[in-house]
Amino acid sequence: MKPQQKRVYVIGHRNPDTDSVVSAVAFADLRKNMGHPEYVAARAGKINPQTEYIFNRFKVPVPEYVPDLVPKVSYYMPPINETVNCKTSLWNAIAKMESCSTKVLPVVDDEGHYHSLLHYNAFSKNILATLDPEKSSAFITSISLMQETLNAQPLITFNEHEVFKCSLLVAASQFESFKQMLNMQSSENSVVITGDRADIQEYCIEKGIRALIISTGYIMSKALREKAEKHNVSVLISPYDTASTAMLSVYATPVSTMADKAIQPVKATDFVRRIRTNLLKSPSRTLPVIADDSKVIGTISESDLLQEANIEISLVDHNEQTQAVEGIENYTILEIIDHHRLGNISTRNPITFINKPVGATSTIITNLYRENRIPISKEIASLLLSGILADTLSLHSATTTETDIEAAEFLSNVTNLDIEKLGMDIAQAAGQIYGRSAAEVIHQDMKEYQENGFTFTVSQIEIDNPDEIIARKAEFIKELDIERRATKSLFCSLMVTDITRLTSVMLISGDSAFLQVIGFPKREESVYMLKDIVSRKKQLIPLLGEQIDKFSDGR
Repeated sequence: MKPQQKRVYVIGHRNPDTDSVVSAVAFADLRKNMGHPEYVAARAGKINPQTEYIFNRFKVPVPEYVPDLVPKVSYYMPPINETVNCKTSLWNAIAKMESCSTKVLPVVDDEGHYHSLLHYNAFSKNILATLDPEKSSAFITSISLMQETLNAQPLITFNEHEVFKCSLLVAASQFESFKQMLNMQSSENSVVITGDRADIQEYCIEKGIRALIISTGYIMSKALREKAEKHNVSVLISPYDTASTAMLSVYATPVSTMADKAIQPVKATDFVRRIRTNLLKSPSRTLPVIADDSKVIGTISESDLLQEANIEISLVDHNEQTQAVEGIENYTILEIIDHHRLGNISTRNPITFINKPVGATSTIITNLYRENRIPISKEIASLLLSGILADTLSLHSATTTETDIEAAEFLSNVTNLDIEKLGMDIAQAAGQIYGRSAAEVIHQDMKEYQENGFTFTVSQIEIDNPDEIIARKAEFIKELDIERRATKSLFCSLMVTDITRLTSVMLISGDSAFLQVIGFPKREESVYMLKDIVSRKKQLIPLLGEQIDKFSDGR
């Protein structure tokens, strides 16, 4: 997961059905065609076999899987990713910090992997240690770094990229005193800064020092130049005076030697709540962020977490908190497009809320294309038609309206797909349960509701022969019971809709006292007949609400 520009996730409910996933894809496409490229279709769960069949059939990619929206590092990261190579001089690294107006800079290797973090506290501490007058001025550098930092003119260079531990001497004393100082150093790692003093230049060359830096732009005699070349002594001409040259030379060390190696990076996928302690411990209140391959992709700071997240939300096919993806309350909701009862989601600001009593959210979105005069591609039109047929049982559900029928006929005309044939195909895809576990069937389209302070779930599957599920009743009841206990629900149920007879049965695991008040005809233990009931939202949920009211009144 990489840092991202502002994006708007269009997302349906948990355990998404076909209408939910199709609506997300189509609404994102609509908004992009209206000039909003930041819209991205997403899904909050695994797609069911019916949805998979539809997307495969029409060769449309399944939308991005977003299992939750609990705040993560990537949602708050700035999109800018500035780094510095560990071989860069400290001077140039600081210059980059200034030009980027940043207080920190991740240090990386040649492949972009995290090495350390450069911040003002780190290099100030290390520079002070280097300049400690009680200690020898020794630091890591190379001839090329010296030349780069000083903007020096190279006269002679040997092994210019080789890094070594430099002993820096400034030839400011009398010749004899300087000789004593130099003789105490290891010549092969000594770098001497001097002016136009030929005697010191010659002595340094004869001693075989690593490099001679001549300050103030002074030049070297040709004789000494030849001598330096013979003794493999590098010679640089600094444009600065001796004091400035000495000061700048310390900054010719690789930035990796001055950065903070104790700062551990975090990943873009880490939860924000888990990195707060590390942020507090960081001197700069900033942490580097890496991808799974340890390459740096940015930084995250305390101030970033005070900003709005770089994602916003558009909800389709639901408007209840219990059905929404986890963590949605942390973000701005821009739109809700739905055809269900009003739920309990609240928003910070006024939003676009479209809620219509039709059989499918896909119907609403189809008409939004038409109202905004946006042509629908054949692929999106095929998905929308499938969404309508899936949510209305091929226009036979009690929820079907004239608006659904008219929208389906329009899409059929655009796609040249036969409504009845397509409806049969997607119904057969929905009813495949062979080889699927009870848990998978129950969770593929499960919705959670709340009534009178009670929580309950209703799953639905449409099938051409409910006897296949009834024969596995014990397995399904056991799974419903596990779900009920895990969620502490009043009951958990599975609505099995017969798409050929347009009726349903309900398998249920519930509180024993509640089961006593259920008024539906019982087919057998834990199985109830739902004659002529095929719609969960329009028919079954209101009836279950009545049973809960009766149970609540009798307590």
